[in-house]
Amino acid sequence: MAFTGLVPSEHSSGASRHQGGITKTGNPHIRRVLVEAAWAYRHAPAVRGRLRARLEAQPPEVVAYSWAAQCRLHGTYRKIAGRKGAHTAVVACARELSGFVWGLMTGKLAA
Repeated sequence: MAFTGLVPSEHSSGASRHQGGITKTGNPHIRRVLVEAAWAYRHAPAVRGRLRARLEAQPPEVVAYSWAAQCRLHGTYRKIAGRKGAHTAVVACARELSGFVWGLMTGKLAA
């Protein structure tokens, strides 16, 4: 997640700790792509049309992992958007999405 720059900045001294906005120190292209993709999680998770056809050729554990990611990210969006607004919720979803992508790349498919 730090590679994408989607981690909070932090100012710490002794026992005090203050977290700020995202750092933006990572790869800007990946960060932009993840944030754009995270806007899709405003909508309820569903498998329709061409997505259903693509999923038929995938291993069942990958399909289960992707469904778990859809459900979790939509829940994250709804929970945070109600408190902090849509833009903050989308960035939070992008951060979690980067974790799901990392899990898929490293073979850690436990949902």
